[in-house]
Amino acid sequence: MNKNQKVELIDKLSVKLKNASALYFTKYTGMDVPQATELRFKFKENNVEYLISKNTLTKLAITKSGLDDKALNKLLLGQIGIAYANEDPTAPAKVIKEFTKLNDCLEVIGLYFEGEIYNPDKYKEFAELPSKEELLTKLVCGLNSPMTKIAYCLQANMVKIANVLNSLKEQKNK
Repeated sequence: MNKNQKVELIDKLSVKLKNASALYFTKYTGMDVPQATELRFKFKENNVEYLISKNTLTKLAITKSGLDDKALNKLLLGQIGIAYANEDPTAPAKVIKEFTKLNDCLEVIGLYFEGEIYNPDKYKEFAELPSKEELLTKLVCGLNSPMTKIAYCLQANMVKIANVLNSLKEQKNK
């Protein structure tokens, strides 16, 4: 890789680091090609990018992006791949949790979420959280429920009034 390619890669990585809603640092030692392909496919399905680059280039990108480079650089030891969460910060955690059930070649060594670095076990807690879409659905259902109940109550009263009026009409006609 020549110098210009390295500069381009550093620029690309720094943009990804800035725009990511969460970063999951993983050690992938012992992973074979079929496992890597499966992992990348699952990440792609969940709108997550998984990139592996030289640690020195990643460190330069972290510094360029303005993130906490001292703390993040401590995570860059050995064979490290980074999962960049684009929209849903819990999506990588869910993919990693499912993947590690069947494969023991992937290990989370740290998380960067909302400006904070978390220990590796925190991803399991994030994996249990509902996704953004699920939370929005629950919110809409919660907001819709009282309105639906009011509509049913008003409709039931209208039906009762109509029944009373019909029975009065029938009594007059008799």
